[in-house]
Amino acid sequence: MNVRRGLIPAAAATTVTALGIATLTACGGNATAAQTGKFDVVASFYPMAYLADRIGGSHVHVTSLTQPGQEPHDLEISARQTAMLQQSDAVLYLKNLQPSVDDAVAQSGLKTKIDAASLTTLEKHGNEVGGHAASHDTSKNEELSGLDPHIWLDPVRYAQVAEGVGKAFEKADPDHAADYKKNTAALVKKLDDLNTQFKDGLADTKSKVFITTHAAFGYLAERYGLTEEAINGLDPESEPSAARVKDLETMAKADGVTTVFYETLVSDRTAKTIAADAGLRTDVLDPIEGITAKSRGRDYFAVQEANLKALRQALGAA
Repeated sequence: MNVRRGLIPAAAATTVTALGIATLTACGGNATAAQTGKFDVVASFYPMAYLADRIGGSHVHVTSLTQPGQEPHDLEISARQTAMLQQSDAVLYLKNLQPSVDDAVAQSGLKTKIDAASLTTLEKHGNEVGGHAASHDTSKNEELSGLDPHIWLDPVRYAQVAEGVGKAFEKADPDHAADYKKNTAALVKKLDDLNTQFKDGLADTKSKVFITTHAAFGYLAERYGLTEEAINGLDPESEPSAARVKDLETMAKADGVTTVFYETLVSDRTAKTIAADAGLRTDVLDPIEGITAKSRGRDYFAVQEANLKALRQALGAA
């Protein structure tokens, strides 16, 4: 995707302890990669850090380059963070989501570079994704489309990434390979269960169409037979055209849409304006790019369950 927008200053990397990653709060310690006596993993942002922690358990020290509350697309890493990355044992990132991370990884001499995007399949998505979109998608704006990086929102793809990360950890740190294998299997089982929850929970709904701030939920929509209509494309802070807003209002009436979803790390102004003009309600659908006090849950699974509840309500689940 390689989306570049206004940059915000990068702060010191957030050091995450083994169980503290659930809330992704900074520990405030001075330990840096290669100084902990553990397998040191630098992760690019929350979904990657969460995988590293759950799979690595007590054997890993995980450091996230993206602070809690920081929109990960905006990350511009500091010289200190770059040096820390180079001193680590491994880096886990999602190529083309954060260009500054891609550059730092490419320039590093790390032996273990784990690109989550290479562990599953990526698809090209625009601001309309799903079966419904295929029949009426008239958007020709290529800036709204591209390879969609939001693979972690699909439990099946996220499980595929987890399996790949587990194997990479086993190879890089063979002394603890058995534990990595066990932890990976447990995480994949939990993701399989989450997939079942979504499949069952969204099987019988009055509507199959939902509106979001930006096109983060395309993989989820395709997985469960829904259609995502995004106000923006893959860039969460781009401005929609007047024609796009009019199309959304028309579509909402035709398809019985009740809700415009916004997210926690991006302004809700546009979503609330469109909802007010169309007589719709608003709610949160969280792309889980970071966990903050505003998140509806303390970790990935809790927020995904909250997302499922919000979708069921908006779509009129039986």
